[in-house]
Amino acid sequence: MPTGFVLGLLGIAAIFVVLLVFRADAAAARGGRIMAFVAILVLPAFCGVLGFENHMEHAKQTQFCLTCHIMGTHGQSLYVDDKNLIAAAHFQNSRVPRDMACFTCHTDYTMYGNINAKMRGLHHIYAQYFEHPQEATLHLYKPYNNRECLHCHEGARSFEEGVVHTADPQVMADIKSNKLSCISSGCHDMVHDTKDLNKKKFWKPPVAANMEKTQ
Repeated sequence: MPTGFVLGLLGIAAIFVVLLVFRADAAAARGGRIMAFVAILVLPAFCGVLGFENHMEHAKQTQFCLTCHIMGTHGQSLYVDDKNLIAAAHFQNSRVPRDMACFTCHTDYTMYGNINAKMRGLHHIYAQYFEHPQEATLHLYKPYNNRECLHCHEGARSFEEGVVHTADPQVMADIKSNKLSCISSGCHDMVHDTKDLNKKKFWKPPVAANMEKTQ
């Protein structure tokens, strides 16, 4: 929902409130009471729902995630020219939507997770604006769930018939039950590489501006 539309509705509500303030006697009539109810309760509540929905969708965008400066190196790592890096390979080959790359692989993060994730998200907001965290090695709060991989790869021939995946029937069963992590050592354990980025070779996308936005 466009932000301008929401602001327009709030503007209408404000006009109604101003009219009621200067024409208090109007609220005595049935029409005035209806206008007061709409201006004070209905329109603000409706705008709140629309605004929340709009910002929830906006929060799925890759560029939104990278507005936190501590995530800058992770944004740059998406462009590292190394096919062994899972995040970079998926991003560069459009295996995930580039404009929602972070959310696609971290669907249980902050607002989109359980109550604990939501509370951590609030702490992140506080830290971003009041603590100014320094660059640091980021860690997951809990082991990565294979669900995030399987919601795209399960059923794909390359996954279901992969030599390593099918060498032992138990391997595939453990992957699908989350007993064997997709990013465990010896599997796809190279996800993001944020160290010594100034020494790495970067992939240059067709639109060079994409690279600039992550720096």
